[in-house]
Amino acid sequence: MSTQAPIRRMTVPQIRAKKGADPIVSLTSYHAHTAAIVDKFADFILVGDSLGMVMHGMDSTIGVPLDLMIMHGRAVVRGTKRALIVVDMPFGTYEESPNMGFRNAAKIMKETACGAVKLEGGARMAETIRFLSERGIPVMAHIGLTPQSVNTMGGFKVQGRDEAAWKTHIDDARAVAEAGAFALVVEGVVEELADKITAAVDIPTIGIGASKNCDGQILVLEDMLGLNPRVPKFVKVYGDLGPAIERAVAEYTEEVKTRTFPGEDNVYR
Repeated sequence: MSTQAPIRRMTVPQIRAKKGADPIVSLTSYHAHTAAIVDKFADFILVGDSLGMVMHGMDSTIGVPLDLMIMHGRAVVRGTKRALIVVDMPFGTYEESPNMGFRNAAKIMKETACGAVKLEGGARMAETIRFLSERGIPVMAHIGLTPQSVNTMGGFKVQGRDEAAWKTHIDDARAVAEAGAFALVVEGVVEELADKITAAVDIPTIGIGASKNCDGQILVLEDMLGLNPRVPKFVKVYGDLGPAIERAVAEYTEEVKTRTFPGEDNVYR
């Protein structure tokens, strides 16, 4: 009989308790096999709507449907055992009203078995965050450069270049924290502003293009593995998998054309 303790998933209260203490590690993942690798290291895994661009070749995240998020969310949950799984709510599934947000968030959680959802927006989404949180749905908030607002922002633009706008971002952070968000993604803001946001709220901040002083960090997995030809400045490429995959495919192609693959070890007798 095994005496090994069962692996337990990271919980929302455990993530929140890391505020100002142990740095939070996070990456995105969209499928079971990469999620199983990330699961060994990450505190939480985000099934981000960035999958529309990374996996499906979309120009932005705007066109990602709810069912696609659910399908990828299921795969990531199946491939993991210990990390908290957070699934993005795509554009158009929560902005209309708190009731709409609850229906779609509940659908995501019931059909994927994830542990939380993430939605974009600051003070304007506080009512919805409170509505969901009070009804048993943990919410991770997201402020700063919010990709679902790319059309109103006029592109993927760094926020906080104008110090006069800092108060708005800090007020957004306080609003979502007070509404019940358990953590806050801070994306694409100048470093000094990210530091002020982190100091202003009692929930963990998760930086992406923000500051090393955030309570945690997140990157898109494919970006940091060198699988995307163009990445933002804030990405550090930790692997060079793109060229490695190309070399492997080229070698396979050559062996097929010269009939050296399959070899003796690859056929049945």
